[in-house]
Amino acid sequence: MARFERRISILGRSQSTFENYARHVAGISLYYGKVPTDLDPEQVHDYLFYLQKKFKSHSQTYFKHTVYGLRFLLKGEGLAYDYLRLPEIRHEKKLPVVLSKQEVWSMLQACKLLKHKVLIGLLYGCGLRCLEARNVRLQDLDFDRKQLKVVQGKGKKDRYVPLSEHLIRGLKKYIESEKPQDWIFNGQPQSGRAGGDFDSRYSQRGVQWVIKQSSKQAGILKEVHVHTLRHTFATHLLEDGLDIVSVKELLGHQNIETTMEYLHIAQLQHHKVFSPLDTLFATCSRPV
Repeated sequence: MARFERRISILGRSQSTFENYARHVAGISLYYGKVPTDLDPEQVHDYLFYLQKKFKSHSQTYFKHTVYGLRFLLKGEGLAYDYLRLPEIRHEKKLPVVLSKQEVWSMLQACKLLKHKVLIGLLYGCGLRCLEARNVRLQDLDFDRKQLKVVQGKGKKDRYVPLSEHLIRGLKKYIESEKPQDWIFNGQPQSGRAGGDFDSRYSQRGVQWVIKQSSKQAGILKEVHVHTLRHTFATHLLEDGLDIVSVKELLGHQNIETTMEYLHIAQLQHHKVFSPLDTLFATCSRPV
């Protein structure tokens, strides 16, 4: 397991990636009482079949992460993937859920606490990932230049994103009220409060709770997650006329192909699709 952790670290993967893969590799080890490299392919396939039956989710998360963990383990031991005849993981082509501007506005209006509004403002207005929003420090804010420095985002890369004047006003009001010392969101925990440890430094679960609560209060029927606001950020920028390369840089994507996914969702003015029902009614419902 030490070699396993070392290899993941050398490849630049995060500690959470190691813990995730290690947990799933440990699962199959405990199931058979031996290390996976001592198993034969049939035993591995039996265990993967068992996972499919036990966790009947659409994403088959346990199945996929077990395969990914075993791949890393084999690679670290200098063994080929076909040593255990590991299956290929087919990547599902799913387009992300995107909110309308009215829906984002409704979420902001549904928030009772300024802290929650600022959180949603950062996620949507800056296109931040969950961890990036939780890790914002006072020193990362530049109100004069209207910029936020996103430090060591995904892929260990820094980037700058613009701060809206509306968000700056909210941040200044929040900072004056809450007086954070380092992290933007680092108030004192309050026992018995909904959202768990939301008020220490934002936990992932706490951020998720805020997004779920605000979308529910806003009456949004779509499946809204924290990352939905990042998807919405990118889509709205494209619809407002920003070029795809600039959107890529703001999102911190390594490959332009990842960003181009949003071209399938954005309703661009110069290439706006429409339903033939519109022209049908326009043509055929005219009085003779």
